[in-house]
Amino acid sequence: MTDGGSVDRFVDAHETVTEDIALVVEDTELPRRLKDEIYENIDGRGGVTPEQANEIAQAAESRYLDTRVDPLDPVGTVSAQSIGEPGTQMTMNTFHYAGVAEMDVTQGLPRLIELVDARKTPDTPIMVVHLDDEHATDREKAHEVVWQLEATKILALGDVSTNVADMIVRVDLNEETLLERWPTHEEPTEVAGIVADIIEDSLGVSTRHSGTTIEFGPDEPSYRELLQLVEELRDIVFKGIEEVSRVVIRKEEVDDGEEEYVLYTEGSAFADALEIEGVDASRTTCNNIHEIYRTLGVEAARETIIDETMETLEEQGLDDVNIRHLMLVSDIMTNRGTVESIGRHGISGSKDSVLARAAFEVTVNHLLDAAIHGEADDLNGVIENVIVGKPVSIGTGDVDLRMGSAPDPAPSADD
Repeated sequence: MTDGGSVDRFVDAHETVTEDIALVVEDTELPRRLKDEIYENIDGRGGVTPEQANEIAQAAESRYLDTRVDPLDPVGTVSAQSIGEPGTQMTMNTFHYAGVAEMDVTQGLPRLIELVDARKTPDTPIMVVHLDDEHATDREKAHEVVWQLEATKILALGDVSTNVADMIVRVDLNEETLLERWPTHEEPTEVAGIVADIIEDSLGVSTRHSGTTIEFGPDEPSYRELLQLVEELRDIVFKGIEEVSRVVIRKEEVDDGEEEYVLYTEGSAFADALEIEGVDASRTTCNNIHEIYRTLGVEAARETIIDETMETLEEQGLDDVNIRHLMLVSDIMTNRGTVESIGRHGISGSKDSVLARAAFEVTVNHLLDAAIHGEADDLNGVIENVIVGKPVSIGTGDVDLRMGSAPDPAPSADD
């Protein structure tokens, strides 16, 4: 039965949807999302009769019911086959990233393994940083965000030299670089003062600067301390995010056909990047699942696993893998509220069944631990039933069907 209130609501929301059409669509078993798509389709065509709407709805319902999984279907095995078979055809071309100049990113089979293993840090962490309306179309404004992201170290600002005779470290700063990276300041000497203050705070030394030249040294004459100061000076981050070593800026076409500047970073610090003025937090992303999870939660991490695995397959020309298989994998990895790997330290190693755990890796350890703790195996899953030779509880193996003779008829009163 259809809900009269929902019919009225969709009649009011769409120009060409009449009450008769809404009744036809609402009477199907389709989920809300597909019903909404049918309404939009009818709106786009215009002049659709209730009979035609009924044909559209019935065809959509038929396709929807055909694509649903049958009861007791081994969806996990099908997904494993559907991802594993194309995976054998993937190249080992580990580093490349289409379209981004001078930026190497792990792709192919190593990236797929990295994703299902839920590595804490990817081999080549990157962020794709989208900008807000003010910064996306102005290159100078976009560069302001670049300098907020990219870690600025002393060798990017000028030259460092040591005077062993006087025990002094001398820093000669480049005026153009100072004004470029600190665009809100007009005088390079002001920026030199900021750099000197950061050096004092980080190294605990007294500095003296004249113009754009900064000098400092150890408290007591010591060649070792002098060299140590130089090494520590090179590690100081004067501006930007320490984890982001480089930023590439590109002009790209977005969904609406307009062009805007997009930033690609080597290294990622997702939470810090979202706080920078000019960054569009709703579109910015990174390839580190755990950073997404810590910043945006488990649902966002699930979406990232799906997107990243699909992109990895598409890069190798394997885009015919149905996304539902990847959705199942990401659901299994995130259904406990955290991101778990598919392996002995994650999903496979935490199964309830002792035999299923033992069949994966480190067999003796699992069996020994189970014996010590007195664990029991209920033999509910596929693996453990295969091991003991019982019918597997999927497909026809889960159906109890017995064939017997018909019961004898009850004796009549004449007998």
